[in-house]
Amino acid sequence: MLYLILYLILIFSLLIFLIFMSAYGLSLIYSSIMGAPYVPTKKSLALEILKEVKFKKNGLFVELGSGDGRIIRAAVKNYPIRGMAVDINSLLIIWSKFLSRLDGTYPRIDFVCKNILDVDLSKTDYLYLFLFPALIEKLIPGFNKELKKGTVIISHGFPVNEYKKKLIKQVDRRPFPTYYYKIS
Repeated sequence: MLYLILYLILIFSLLIFLIFMSAYGLSLIYSSIMGAPYVPTKKSLALEILKEVKFKKNGLFVELGSGDGRIIRAAVKNYPIRGMAVDINSLLIIWSKFLSRLDGTYPRIDFVCKNILDVDLSKTDYLYLFLFPALIEKLIPGFNKELKKGTVIISHGFPVNEYKKKLIKQVDRRPFPTYYYKIS
């Protein structure tokens, strides 16, 4: 009888695990289809990227396609700013909230599960992107309408071609360079 109970517990555990992994896999596929696959950035690289920016106290740092929230959490943890993490993948938002609670950054970060094309950026002071060029192009009309003068855009991996004249710094690193722009 004990073996039967242990066997049923094992089967139930495996079933729960498979359901979770299937949901997680589907959510990653959905993120990729929407234009931004989940690609985590190393913590050391996140700190390197952020150190190039002069953050002002209480500025709003927005990360579009935030994944597990590693960049936004590093920014809020190391600088006197507030953050907003935006991702379409609800499982990644839940995971980043959990990680944010663990490292103490949760009170200063808002987590939003939304399509990044539908986010209000009018209060943004710093905008972080690690997105494919085609998706960046789709965001440009919204940037032009909503981003205020002085907003710094950090684009890791790919340039924002429409903002060539707004480029203030480029840091070449492998495998991806980082581009810094300032809206004027």
